[in-house]
Amino acid sequence: MGENSSASASNDEYELKEIRNLLWGSIKEDVFRRWSQGFEFSDVEPSALVQKQGGPCAVIAPVQAFLLKILLMETPGHNLKDLTNEKCNRLLIQALCNILMKCKVNKYRIVYLPDISTEAKESSSAPSPAADAEGNIHNSVESNEEHIEQMVAKERPEWTSDEFHDRLSVIHLETIDDVEKYYTDNFYVLTGKYGVLLFMYSVILTKGVENVQTELSDTSEPLIHNTYGYGSQGLINLMLTGRAVSYVWDNDQDVGGLKLRGINQQSDIGFITLMEQMRYCTVGSFYKNPKNPVWIMGSDTHLTVLFSNEKRLVSPETPSEIARRVFKSYDPDCNNFIPTPVLQDVLCTLHLVSDPEYVAIMQKKLDPENLGIILLNAFMDEFFPEDQRSMPDTFDLMHYNGIPGSNFGNKVKYNKGTAILLESDLKLMCSISNNMLTCLQTKWPNIEVNWNESRIPSLN
Repeated sequence: MGENSSASASNDEYELKEIRNLLWGSIKEDVFRRWSQGFEFSDVEPSALVQKQGGPCAVIAPVQAFLLKILLMETPGHNLKDLTNEKCNRLLIQALCNILMKCKVNKYRIVYLPDISTEAKESSSAPSPAADAEGNIHNSVESNEEHIEQMVAKERPEWTSDEFHDRLSVIHLETIDDVEKYYTDNFYVLTGKYGVLLFMYSVILTKGVENVQTELSDTSEPLIHNTYGYGSQGLINLMLTGRAVSYVWDNDQDVGGLKLRGINQQSDIGFITLMEQMRYCTVGSFYKNPKNPVWIMGSDTHLTVLFSNEKRLVSPETPSEIARRVFKSYDPDCNNFIPTPVLQDVLCTLHLVSDPEYVAIMQKKLDPENLGIILLNAFMDEFFPEDQRSMPDTFDLMHYNGIPGSNFGNKVKYNKGTAILLESDLKLMCSISNNMLTCLQTKWPNIEVNWNESRIPSLN
């Protein structure tokens, strides 16, 4: 038993060193300091996490997204403003457990700083000399908890990255119930100065460094940018799906003989990004159409969260909606038409009649002027005349940005808007300055949103 324990500790130590290189490369202390924060809730929005500086949104935004998913979908009916601190703390732990469950390979390996809990608990364990034996035990437990909270609340001297990494320890847990109990009993580990980092290390260690390296297509660049401090797409995907793949399209794609790995199944949490509008990436259906109406929104520098309590936003697709999605997959420039010769491929993908003779007849019918293109509306009218939509025409959206300075009044709170899906299939033109609408249009091309107080939330 002792040998196994020793080997396990040695392996943990080795992997922690590998994680350091994988995450940071050569660490810049200012970037490390920006990531050095605990999980902290807003004082005006009980369930909204605060991001103190740029960088750790790659962890904080996914945690916030899972927290909202649990709150909206699994425990509905709560008024967001009336949530108690105790309820929000439980939601946070459940969100962390959701992420860790996706990453588990063998055991849960939770990274912690032993001196946070050990020093606090040891210093508060002395019995009160005035109490009797029975009362002493009871009072000691109460005073311990209070004293630990007071100690953790104090500002600790700031460690360098080397000092932080030298202190890391690992506890192995068998079940997710064990993990939930550990975080419940040691909640200050999450709220302390390095809570976000400790959780990120726990995710990667639970997944296994080799597994992360295998899923990444390129390990030459660190997962955290060593100048700007933002997390890579591989880190974001790991937090959302449990797989550290580098791309956001559906499944794997062969590009020039290289197998580039994407998202392999419908995600619990969605992802849309301004970068798609800029043609830097292609977000697949597994991310755009998640299981829950919660999406991470990506700008060029930051991650925020979009969510709704309208479950029909993620209801199963109707046949006509599937047809639209497939048609548009052959229309990468979003022109709402395809080249006429591609019609056979579209029909084949939709498992419709695709015999050459039939396709030739349909090409002439749908492209009577021989322009070489087939319009989306003409295609839908021919093959799916009963165009029933499962999605509502109007619905509420909420937006979260964890950086105080990016919120009105420098207070982190949710922003509410009313969305309208216009009947036109033509993509709306939007102002270059309205990044919010531009990003939303990658998911809903014909959307308009009226935000409360006519203030557009910031993606940065």
